Amino acid sequence: MKRVMHFLYTGFYTGYMPFAPGTFGTLLACAIYCSLYLTFGDNVRFINMGLVLLAAYPAVMLGNQAEKYFDSKDPQVVVLDEMMGYWIAVFFFPFSIRLVIIAFVLFRFFDIVKPWPINGLQQLKGGLGIMIDDYLAGLFSNAIIWILIAISWYTGVAIF
Repeated sequence: MKRVMHFLYTGFYTGYMPFAPGTFGTLLACAIYCSLYLTFGDNVRFINMGLVLLAAYPAVMLGNQAEKYFDSKDPQVVVLDEMMGYWIAVFFFPFSIRLVIIAFVLFRFFDIVKPWPINGLQQLKGGLGIMIDDYLAGLFSNAIIWILIAISWYTGVAIF
């Protein structure tokens, strides 16, 4: 069971990439999202919503296990948080390659820069501290995408 948990919280071992493991974890999340689209078509938004809603709490519990396993606060090899954050960034939206790319860029920006209040949440203990900043970075990204859609609709310039 520990091997399965390790496999999951390291993002299928992408967390062991020698550089930018968070970026590779996010790229894995993009690939999974695209694979879900290829499998389920336009229903991907509902599959993604279900995935996020069902996995949000277990991901926190996996984060707890990761901190115990590595005996470290928010170990760098744990990238499940980036995966969850990305899936939150694309929450509610119909699939498009532009969405995949824009969500990736926005999420990585908010995850790396960590503006207020994201920066303070990472200090929480355990799996919640690992996951919550990325959940919020995903929400920030999602909100910016909604704004971009509104601007697109208002101006008539297609973004997605």
